[in-house]
This record gives sequence, C-alpha cells and structure tokens, in this order.
Amino acid sequence: MNASKIICGLSAASLLGAVALTGTVWAQGAPPAAPLPTGHGPSTQEWADLAKLPDWTGIWQPDVLDQNRQARENAYPWNLQAAAEIDKRIQLEKDGKPGGSHNSCLPWGMPGFMAITHNTIEILYTPGRITILGELDGNNLRRIYTDGRKHPTDTDPTYHGHSIGTWRGAGQAATLDVDTTDILPEVEIALSEGVGIPGGDGIHVVEHMHLTSPNILVDDMEITAPKVLTKPWKTTRLWHRQRAQKYDIIEGVCLEGYFRPAKDKWGNEVFERIEHDVGGNRIPPK
Repeated sequence: MNASKIICGLSAASLLGAVALTGTVWAQGAPPAAPLPTGHGPSTQEWADLAKLPDWTGIWQPDVLDQNRQARENAYPWNLQAAAEIDKRIQLEKDGKPGGSHNSCLPWGMPGFMAITHNTIEILYTPGRITILGELDGNNLRRIYTDGRKHPTDTDPTYHGHSIGTWRGAGQAATLDVDTTDILPEVEIALSEGVGIPGGDGIHVVEHMHLTSPNILVDDMEITAPKVLTKPWKTTRLWHRQRAQKYDIIEGVCLEGYFRPAKDKWGNEVFERIEHDVGGNRIPPK
C-alpha cells in the first residue's frame, strides 16, 4: 500500500506519532555514531610553546671520525663471555664476513641508532613529542614523549624502546634528558656496523642532548646492559647540522641493493633477487 495514502488518513496526533516512530526506525537502522574522543588535540598555546625550545631544525650528520676515535679510546666494559664473542665477530669482519644488525637489515634499535649510525637524522617537534627520523638505516624512527607520561607498567619491548624526555634549562642552552627502557633483548650493543652482540634483558639508555654551538648537537649517553657489560658505559656522540636543502634526508630501503628491476612472464614490472653472500657481497653469476 502507498505510504502517502496511509499518512493522509491519520489525525494530527497520529501523524506526529508516525513521524516520531519513523525517526526511531531510521535511528535504529543507522550505523552507531563514533564515540567522542577522550583526549584533546594540541592547543594553540602548546604549538606556540615549541618556539621556546632550542632550534634543532635541519639535518644532522654523525661525526663518524669521533665514533671511530671513541671505539679505540673508550672501550665497552664487556664481561668475559661477551668479550670472547666480540673477538670472534671482529675476526669474522676482518675475514670479510661481517655480522651485525646493519648487515641483516634489521633496525639498529637503541642505543645503536644514536651511537653507531653513519647516516643522517632529522628531529621534529610536535606538542608532547619529539620524533627522530633516520635515513637509510632500515625503519629507524624514535618517539620521545615529552608530555609527562611514565614508562608503561605492562612492557612491550621494541627495537627503539620506550623513551620519555624532560627539558632542563631554557632557550638554546636547554638540555633534553631522555630515559629509554623496554628495548628488545635481541637488539645489539654494537661496536661497529659489522660487530655487535645482543644486549639481553635490562638494556637501559639515558641521554642528555644539548647544543654546544649553533650547529653541533651533543648526545651524552649512559648505556646499561647487565647481561654483557660489567658496568654502565658512558660515551658521547657528536652531530653536525646541515641546513641546505640539498642535505634533506631521502628514502632508503634496506636490502634494495639485493634486487634488480625485471619483468615477469606476463610483462609486469617486478624486482628480481640478486644473490649475495653472508658479508653482503654479490655472488658472481655461474
């Protein structure tokens, strides 16, 4: 039956009831509304407060020469078992068979991301968080929370761990104190790109990051790894700023060099694997 004929025969009260009923039916048939968010987005003042922080914009290059100097002059306090394993891995690297996370294409994780990388980083400020992006090192991304939160009580270890930061001081001289826990035990305490051993449970990294000049960022680190180190190890890493656009970090895909462009049997563009040995060297075709 035509709905308009039914409505025409109703009284005003019945008509109102029908409209109300119809609205109820439509509401019941509609998808439920999304719940209101429990938090809030950054306020205008929170964005404005970022201008009070030291200027860490630009691209930062690690001082690799200083990394090498410290490897010679500031040795890790390995325990006996770890020292023996490190010696084996140093020899493998000399034999052209380096190991290490860098050669297996896993993320460096912490502390290697800040201590060993030879590639650039970019530091981004947003309210309540600092994000550090790494170039070429295989999914290296750190989030340092500055919103006052604590480390989680229900741990969920990751490569880069859980980092919370607190600003100390003011202006360009301010220092960012960072505490990092919940790091995967498989993450390496690395001596170089080709030599490292898993740090085990209980890896803990404390950093104090600050400018010593307009274009030099210092990261004072203290690394605790009770499974492989006899005591906490202190070291410093230097980063040099580049502001020109030509230094912008670019996309880098780990293991991309293990493939070459090709076509499948249907003519589709695909990547074809290139065989490599354990040291990363290409195996000559037979």
